[in-house]
Amino acid sequence: MMLMRFWKKKIAKYTNTKYCALLNSGTDALTLALYVAGIKRNDEVITCSNSFIASAAAIVHLGAKVTFVDVKEDQNMDPKLIEAKITNKTKAIMPVHLTGRICDMPSIIKIAKKYNLKVIEDAAQSFGSKYKNKHAGTFGDIGCFSLHPLKNLNGIGDGGLIITNNKEYYERIRSLRNHGIRDRNNVDEFGYVSRYDSLKASILMDRLKNLKFVINKRRQNAKIYKKLINNPNVFIPDEIKSEFNTYHTFVVQVKKRSELIKYLKKNGISTAIHYPIPIHLQKAFTKKNIQKLKLPKTMKQSKEILSLPINQFMTNKELEYISNKINNFYK
Repeated sequence: MMLMRFWKKKIAKYTNTKYCALLNSGTDALTLALYVAGIKRNDEVITCSNSFIASAAAIVHLGAKVTFVDVKEDQNMDPKLIEAKITNKTKAIMPVHLTGRICDMPSIIKIAKKYNLKVIEDAAQSFGSKYKNKHAGTFGDIGCFSLHPLKNLNGIGDGGLIITNNKEYYERIRSLRNHGIRDRNNVDEFGYVSRYDSLKASILMDRLKNLKFVINKRRQNAKIYKKLINNPNVFIPDEIKSEFNTYHTFVVQVKKRSELIKYLKKNGISTAIHYPIPIHLQKAFTKKNIQKLKLPKTMKQSKEILSLPINQFMTNKELEYISNKINNFYK
């Protein structure tokens, strides 16, 4: 227990927040965050369709309705499109900080305050990212993170955490993750099983110590890519001055994606697509009889996005090799 408390204090200090709770997964973090924020059946939550399925699943599992808005060129939620989606049933906005890049949170928070909406940040991919020197997950009511092995701050197996400055939210989530138990003999409300064990927490302590290196190396790798990939058929979103991106993934938008993937694979280069099928087109989601959506940028990007290797173990020579192969393909 002492280890867990020490770990949570470390995270709170790192992100400059008051409270942190460790959970079984990033998905549970989203679900419990929405739950304690008061989201219930038939409420509406605004989010994006170009994310991992968990973003929408957490909303659906609470019986609420998912309302999608389109994104900007950098794949993050477009604040200019939010107000048109707000109804009298809208209760929250869930921005997704995709790829390690934070959304335009000042604009989103301004809208949320205007309409008295909760803001739950899906920061699963963005631990350590900043916008105007403010950490991901600290703009809204609750910030939710994943500790999955593929994340920059990663554990053994699944894991997640929330950060917040709201003591009531924190205490409820702490209780809900353990059956709703207040103490050994008293249960305040029916909860879940989303505990995070001490062994995993001890491993995370070492990973947290190494996080600065991981982030800096990925940022250096991204800088090399941006310098060397110089073809108009490859679009790389800029990192503006107010951003500090951690590059959980390095996503470019390319022409002739299928052909490029085959070419790179032939030359020993593995790539991925995050994510080729937007959430609103998934079979699981179409069962909800959602009206046809017009998300032109989401659809366009789903056909062009490509994740290049970015991990902290890559050498400059490998990055140069990949960049040269991409440039050569379009020649």
